[in-house]
Amino acid sequence: MTAPTSATPLTPYATLLGFTRYVDRTGPTKATFVGGLRKQRASRSGFNPHGQFVKALKADVAFHTGGTHLAQVADLVKPRWRPLYQALVPGATAWLESLGDPRSVELAQTRDALAMLGDLPVKINPHFGVRYADGHAEAVRLHFDETPPSEEATLATLHLMARHMDAVLPHAEPVLVDVRRGTAHRMPADAKSDQVERWLAGEAAAFRAIWSTAA
Repeated sequence: MTAPTSATPLTPYATLLGFTRYVDRTGPTKATFVGGLRKQRASRSGFNPHGQFVKALKADVAFHTGGTHLAQVADLVKPRWRPLYQALVPGATAWLESLGDPRSVELAQTRDALAMLGDLPVKINPHFGVRYADGHAEAVRLHFDETPPSEEATLATLHLMARHMDAVLPHAEPVLVDVRRGTAHRMPADAKSDQVERWLAGEAAAFRAIWSTAA
């Protein structure tokens, strides 16, 4: 049997985080960023330093402990990650407190979805959901960066989550939580969905074009 003479080309693909970071960039930095994503996917590399933090935050919601798990998590991670976790805990705790009585909030299961922006697949992956005593639910995506999320990144994140909420967490509202500052961002009341959709479709087409030339 003859071995293939060339590798199968990588099809364009983005996660919600990758795509929203891409739309936040301008000029040549867009191409550099997409090239980095492509190489990362080709090498199957990548590490999420926030895994234990998310697990602690979810535990505080699920067990109604109001920050107990968050208060302990920085001591449980490897020393190299402790400064990061120590920077995240105060804001995350403030956000938890903003939800009200811990006993009135439940952890809700979210599901990932695959969005298609033209021909570009984008993985929609909230971190978790919360459900309030009145039945209202929110699908939560966390923002960990040192800088606050830009207006463009926030709008793209919330729009794409809302677009697929039937699959992610039916009847829920999308929320982007800026962890370091403990603030929650929701869809602006004056956002025009059709305009946002056209903007993101254009960004997706450019993303695909860059990806195809970044071999």
